[in-house]
Amino acid sequence: MLCFLLRSAASSSKTKPWKTSVTAISSLNYSSKVPFKPDPKKPTSVITSSSAPSAADTLFDEQERMRRLAADEKDPSLDVGPNGRPLFTSATSLSQFTRRDTCSYFKLTNEALNAVLPEGLPTGMVKEFEDSKRTALLVRQSFLDLRDNFRRVVDPTIWSSTGVKVRKQVVLDGPVSCGKSIALAMLVQWAREEGWLVFYVPRGKEWTQGGFFYKHPLTGLWDTPVQAENVLKDFLKYNESFLKQLPCQILDPIPLGEGAGVGWLKDADSLAISEGTTLYELVKTGIEQTHAAVAVVVRLRKELSLVKDIPVLFAIDQYNNWFTFSEYEEPVTIRSCRPIHARELTLVNAFRPMKHDDMMVGAFSHSTAVGKLRKDLPDVPVDARITFPRYSLDEAETVSHYYLRQRLINREVFSEENWKKIYFLSNGNGTEMRGLLPFMR
Repeated sequence: MLCFLLRSAASSSKTKPWKTSVTAISSLNYSSKVPFKPDPKKPTSVITSSSAPSAADTLFDEQERMRRLAADEKDPSLDVGPNGRPLFTSATSLSQFTRRDTCSYFKLTNEALNAVLPEGLPTGMVKEFEDSKRTALLVRQSFLDLRDNFRRVVDPTIWSSTGVKVRKQVVLDGPVSCGKSIALAMLVQWAREEGWLVFYVPRGKEWTQGGFFYKHPLTGLWDTPVQAENVLKDFLKYNESFLKQLPCQILDPIPLGEGAGVGWLKDADSLAISEGTTLYELVKTGIEQTHAAVAVVVRLRKELSLVKDIPVLFAIDQYNNWFTFSEYEEPVTIRSCRPIHARELTLVNAFRPMKHDDMMVGAFSHSTAVGKLRKDLPDVPVDARITFPRYSLDEAETVSHYYLRQRLINREVFSEENWKKIYFLSNGNGTEMRGLLPFMR
């Protein structure tokens, strides 16, 4: 049997079935014309690719579209939605929205958005503004439900006709591109317009990657002082006036850690907090002293839980990134490393839990490719997770008329049958609808 196998292997090796034969490129050319070989000494003419005119045409089309949109602004008769309804709501703030305003668009300005959301806008919102050439957002019933939930938390006397349970902690889940991040940003805008103190994190994934990190010998957690400094700077952008009026209620010393790239302090291991220190001074200390940045963020989380004069809301986007592994690794041997879970990071460990009495909302972002998480998340109430829907048929109809108004769709080919085809093809995915509607034929 062994001899038979050896003979078979030898015979098969002669045929060499897996060897790729080397064939000259010229032998595959059926043209009798000699292949052109450029001379490096002679200047060659620039060959214009087919994509160059296309790019120029695209730029011209965009400029022409902008010109026509500017002219359309003078014609209010174009602001018509489905069944002759107004395409834009007459409400001037998010707190004025009622059910009558659903399936209509709310006009915004860049100045107002940058003022109320200085931490940054969600990627989906920015893309929507860029493609539609207008800063306007769809008023959805799902957002009104979210807003009214927290409104009833602050004012329990507000009666709910639906009898929905009021939740202090909410996790926004749902399919990709269903508007979770935009709804969270709108909730933050509404809360700040109402005078709330909001701790808003538009990019939670940044807490789990980049910068300097080290394991604190006392806590056993991993400190990230660069991220801590950025968190404090973002928090100060909008809330500075609030923080100057709020005194520190915890006077325990702030433990110092290792600074970003500067090591440990030799003559001090803690920072004293004197009576009368405001939260603004506490935050400024964390920004100016890199050794105290991480501990100040942790202390700030505890201090905000003690604020009773004004409502406090924690709003975390990309919240699902805090339930998986970070991009940091701990060396185990010379040749191997252990991935560090997000819960092992000091900042995430302080802000991730939801089992408390504070108002908190976290939005999952499936565009970050974290993967599907289990339904019962650690440190999260069982009933906190709600599914955020994609566009309904009525919402998709309004969206289609809005993109028609913004000249993303050719009026000659626009019809109810065509936009419904795209709606069902995309399954109500807002990003896919916006990408497919211009190809309506």
